[in-house]
Amino acid sequence: MAGVFDIELHDGDAANQDESDDDVIDNREEEYNHAATVSAILESDNLERVQLSEQNVNPGQEKAGPQDFELCKILGEGGYGKVFQVRKVTGKDKGSIFAMKVLRKASIIRNQKDTAHTKAERNILEAVKHPFIVNLMYAFQTGGKLYLILEYLCGGELFTYLDREGIFLEDTACFYLSEIILALQHLHNQGIIYRDLKPENILLDAEGHVKLTDFGLCKEHIQEGTVTHTFCGTIEYMAPEILTRSGHGKAVDWWSLGALMFDMLTGMPPFTGDDRRKTIEKILRGKLSLPQYLTPDARDLIRKLLKRQVVQRLGSGPEDAEQIKNHNFFKHINWQDVIARKLDPPFKPSLKSADDTSQFDEQFTATVPVDSPVESTLSESANMIFQGFTYVAPSVLEEMYAQPKVVNARSPRRGLLNNTGFGAAASLHGFSSPRTMDVHLRPSLDLQQQHRQHMMGPNTIEDTEMVDLGQLSNRL
Repeated sequence: MAGVFDIELHDGDAANQDESDDDVIDNREEEYNHAATVSAILESDNLERVQLSEQNVNPGQEKAGPQDFELCKILGEGGYGKVFQVRKVTGKDKGSIFAMKVLRKASIIRNQKDTAHTKAERNILEAVKHPFIVNLMYAFQTGGKLYLILEYLCGGELFTYLDREGIFLEDTACFYLSEIILALQHLHNQGIIYRDLKPENILLDAEGHVKLTDFGLCKEHIQEGTVTHTFCGTIEYMAPEILTRSGHGKAVDWWSLGALMFDMLTGMPPFTGDDRRKTIEKILRGKLSLPQYLTPDARDLIRKLLKRQVVQRLGSGPEDAEQIKNHNFFKHINWQDVIARKLDPPFKPSLKSADDTSQFDEQFTATVPVDSPVESTLSESANMIFQGFTYVAPSVLEEMYAQPKVVNARSPRRGLLNNTGFGAAASLHGFSSPRTMDVHLRPSLDLQQQHRQHMMGPNTIEDTEMVDLGQLSNRL
């Protein structure tokens, strides 16, 4: 069973503190009035007194809270909260459909890692704006809960389409890989490593274009030449340098891209075993076997992305994604057309309306949506941990947020739509997601279902087990 791992290694004590006087304020004693008191200042006639209110504090800024959203459907549920489909009932974007992720503060602050990941995800979503990355529209909080309002991606997750087809044709894989590459390149340019690329974390919008989601395992502030040692990701897509804890940088995302490409074209990740330990052994030492039906360009790209030696891996140099974009596999791709979303998606979701939930599991969507009350409220000091969480997207302040375009094209596999798994809600919000497997389409599915289970929140594998896995990888 695959899992999401996260262990931060510390390299010892910090360097000696800077003892310079650069931060010392040099004040002139004669200019400071020792006799002045706060009371005397407040009683002065020279002060203008203004009553503070919502009207004169940050005037013109769009305010948002739970009361501004109508619950429509439950899209998923995890250990820390729920994911709802909601409709905005106030403001200039009234009537727009969003996905609302609700997290219980009391559950998050129990673990320092979970707190850090939650804050990092919110910060990254605010900072990163890209055609192939999910948009954060609002973030706000109450005494006991955190709320992230994201664009509603009704096309579902790429895993669902891959599961139905079994494998993709190379032209289909090329389309998705090209959009994913541009998303990863943008993250890398911002000093961010994604670290959890897999079909479950790739959503499709209403037109069928890619949107990366779930930024809980991202690492910020990674520049060229710097490395981090966090043991995290989903086993089948984790780069060897993460498993060996030898320090990793942005090149881990290109290994994951190679594993994803292999999965798209063969129906399985490149290295899988009967359990986690055997999977790790194969990632570190196993032979890469490529089917003969793949074209020479596809085989060459996969080999170059799955180089265990980082310096030999395509994309590991300062050119980053440009090395991959220039590979012969993408010789027919016009990258300007890709970023402009001019390429025709191979799969276009069959949707009835902008609030269509057919890509989500009926066990959730058929349930009455209720945002359950908080059992306890955090102390003021605990709430300070989430200071600065509130956010309103600039697009909301500038103009009405555009409704998702609905494509009415009929899918030849439409009959299968109602049988999809929890997919999109899970990957959009980092919750665990059961898969719906078809034994006739993808090989070794019982084994695959064990390997690729995405575990988050309370289901995260215990630190002791993760340490054992790390010790194993160091011995190999």
